[in-house]
Amino acid sequence: MQADAPTPETRVADAVDDNWVDTKAPAWSRPYLRLSRADRPIGTWLLLLPCWWGLVLAMLATQEARWEDAWIAIGCGLGAWLMRGAGCTWNDITDRDFDGRVERTKSRPIPSGQVSVKQAMAWAVIQALLAFAILLSFHPMAVSLGVASLLLVTIYPFAKRFTWWPQVFLGLAFNWGAILAWAAHTGTLNWPPVILYVAGIAWTLFYDTIYAHQDTEDDELIGVKSTARLFGQDTARYLKYFLVACVGLMGVAIIEALKPTASILALVIALAGPWAMGWHMAWQLRGFDTEDNAKLLQLFRANRDTGLIPLIFFIAALFA
Repeated sequence: MQADAPTPETRVADAVDDNWVDTKAPAWSRPYLRLSRADRPIGTWLLLLPCWWGLVLAMLATQEARWEDAWIAIGCGLGAWLMRGAGCTWNDITDRDFDGRVERTKSRPIPSGQVSVKQAMAWAVIQALLAFAILLSFHPMAVSLGVASLLLVTIYPFAKRFTWWPQVFLGLAFNWGAILAWAAHTGTLNWPPVILYVAGIAWTLFYDTIYAHQDTEDDELIGVKSTARLFGQDTARYLKYFLVACVGLMGVAIIEALKPTASILALVIALAGPWAMGWHMAWQLRGFDTEDNAKLLQLFRANRDTGLIPLIFFIAALFA
């Protein structure tokens, strides 16, 4: 039987058109999948890609690829979906009063009455426990790092209440996988994944500042802070800084990881990744317009491709 067509009362405002949650998923599951942002998959990509960066960079550094790495890649994918869902559910629980007063978010499941807070909390716990079960299959070092990340996930929704830089806290949480996946492959923690992690934070500052500009008027009315409000009309200049920081730091991480063991050709190919990524970010800057919310959302979603670019070059370097 075909699922009921989404209505304005149930469909989340910024969901992807014709997404599978609103068109294919059983009706009973839709509010929970909307809490997990399954109808808006870009967030899962943004959480997953740093994991894959860290994994492939570790493979390049050790000059070793094992069958176990295939499971690490798959486990990171499943874990990213689950933990993004748990984190977004927790975010909606803590932000339920704010969300009901913002045009873009008032259609989310809790403020629109599709689920209760208790139901949402139970769903968050279920997702987190499933993710933990996957995490237990990784190296103990990675397990410890995964458990530690819960602190960042817990704090992030409150950051916009006490700092103008909540995007930094999002970056700290969303890029943790770069360190975790490196540890899952190597069983150790070294400087290259830490530098890669900081590069990812700069990338998050870039894309989430673009995203936050959709809500600046509502955020000002309800007193929510963001880098978009902080930078205002100077945002483009700060985005350039984040672009340079991301590309430069990723380049340093690659050099530090590859110089002991990799060939010159592999190093050159890997370094082409952040270079090409930077050009994609520059393309976004050319289209950046704080007054065009549809364009802002389009640019934000384009960061899936931004993050895939260095990954493709890292994988190519494995064969050099």
